Amino acid sequence: MHYPEPLAKLITELSKMPTVGPKTAQRLAFYLLRAPVEEVERLAQAMVEARKEIRYCSTCFHLTDVDPCAICSDPSRDRSTICVVEDPKDVIAMERTREYRGLYHVLHGAISPLDGVGPDDLKIGNLLYRLSTGEIKEVIIATNPRVEGEATAIYLAKLIKPMGIKVTRIAHGLPVGGDLEYADEVTLAKALEGRREL
Repeated sequence: MHYPEPLAKLITELSKMPTVGPKTAQRLAFYLLRAPVEEVERLAQAMVEARKEIRYCSTCFHLTDVDPCAICSDPSRDRSTICVVEDPKDVIAMERTREYRGLYHVLHGAISPLDGVGPDDLKIGNLLYRLSTGEIKEVIIATNPRVEGEATAIYLAKLIKPMGIKVTRIAHGLPVGGDLEYADEVTLAKALEGRREL
């Protein structure tokens, strides 16, 4: 279908976004055309500001607009514990629980030889430097429960345990509200491994 040049360009740019296919890009473009100009300008300005002002914390590598980030600079956080995650979105997920009060370290990925991602491509060296201060007593590895996340967890445990730091892994298994009959064998096995006394 032929669109006027500016509309075609907008659809093309929108379709480059993750999970946005051509039809969704077209719907978004037509929505923006119907929206008040001021609303579209606010959206454009917010996108430009976020891209220019958001960076990684020099300590934990989470997203921030100030350095160090709000979590690293919060004196009420438990400074003896670091939770290691793959992605900044994982920090946000952990914070939503309101259960964890320690610090974080974002690896920005997981070890994946098939994708050409090795330990040197992640923020592992920075983590080891943080651990060398002697202030950290426990590292909670909260990488995703996939092959890459498990490989990363095992690799990190082998590096950290000789430092005399306690290394724990978040539990995996059945989700709250899930049914046993719908769980696969691996999920059930992990749930059994992670069982605890009541």
